[in-house]
Amino acid sequence: MNECTKFIFTLKAVDHKRAPLVLMREVLGHLDEPHNKLRVIHVAGSNGKGSTVNALREMLQHAGYTVGAFTSPHLERVNERMTINGHQISDEQFLYYFNKLAKIIEEHYNGEFPSFFEVVTLIMFQYFAQEGVDIALIETGLGGRLDATNVVTPLLAIITTISLEHTAFLGDTFAKVAAEKAGIIKEGIPVVVGVHNEEALAVIKATAEERHATCYVLGQDFMVTNSWQSTDYQHFTYEKDPVLMKDVPLKMAGQHQINNASLAITAILTLREQGAIVITDDSICQGLQCAQWAGRFEQWPNQIVLDGAHNSEGTAALIQTLKNVYPRNNYHFIYAALADKDHANSIELMDAVATSIIFTQIDLPNAMPAESLAMLSTHANKTVHTEWLKSLQTVLQERQKEDIVVITGSLYFIAQARQWLQEEGR
Repeated sequence: MNECTKFIFTLKAVDHKRAPLVLMREVLGHLDEPHNKLRVIHVAGSNGKGSTVNALREMLQHAGYTVGAFTSPHLERVNERMTINGHQISDEQFLYYFNKLAKIIEEHYNGEFPSFFEVVTLIMFQYFAQEGVDIALIETGLGGRLDATNVVTPLLAIITTISLEHTAFLGDTFAKVAAEKAGIIKEGIPVVVGVHNEEALAVIKATAEERHATCYVLGQDFMVTNSWQSTDYQHFTYEKDPVLMKDVPLKMAGQHQINNASLAITAILTLREQGAIVITDDSICQGLQCAQWAGRFEQWPNQIVLDGAHNSEGTAALIQTLKNVYPRNNYHFIYAALADKDHANSIELMDAVATSIIFTQIDLPNAMPAESLAMLSTHANKTVHTEWLKSLQTVLQERQKEDIVVITGSLYFIAQARQWLQEEGR
């Protein structure tokens, strides 16, 4: 398995010049079209995809369904990307489906493999089809229109949020990014939308209308109100005529997670109305009571918070959640990120609330240098440390007992920090 994962991690999209999705459809044909054997909920968006998928999974599992979930990126091992009822694909299964794929690539494409994400997507389609999942929850990787997952005709699509991210690939305006994400909307297939930006929302609505897809928008077609925090859960009221659900419990913290949960509820109710699934309101509430997502406002002992806030929208949500959960504490941020994000806005938001900020970096080719990140900050108590682990250890030793250490930025950074915390038993 180690040899396999090392190999697929070397596969870069830029190395392959084939027309978008052409190879995917061809290879899926050789594999007997496994994607067409699945009932799919397709999820795109800049933030909130994983949390929305996890909420959907928990609700559907409580209703007795076998649920496949395809998410990215992984925090520790590639197997995390494809699970059935929360259980990761085994190494043996992963290798079995990879070898089937490798045989096709060798015989029909002279051994020229597609990109890493295309490979894991093709493995996922085989795995979910072979295991006969009742519902497949499938996240896009990057964008939507040209994403490797966009070969499915789903039961329903979800677009969570729109931020300026991957601008070199998706475009440098909200409208351009929205057009790429809206590419998952299919003819006559309903879409649930959590986007607030007016420019982006206009593009999504226009696409839905053009494709005769019913569009349900948060704040317009369904509402969340009356949110409040108890010791272990936050609660809210959900309303979509004729459904009214009061005091819905949610394990995940933050208003943005209430928004994500409302998207999941709307998707479930829409499929229930269509007769595609059978689920009770009680299963919806029980599922949300259990739903949580690693690396998204993940609270550790000793006042440590991990959050993969990898763009300005995610950072804003992180800060608002910090203010709600820890309103009287000092915040020490440790930030590392990749080079294709809107760092200036994220750093400006952190500057406004931080007691201190350490800018560091991770060992990836596309990592943003710590010094470059620090240059975007005006904070009086900012430092640069190229070795993230030493910077984290220093903060943990020097901060006051009640201070909060916030490890944030790229999910790849979160994964490394999380692994160290687990090994240390913190």
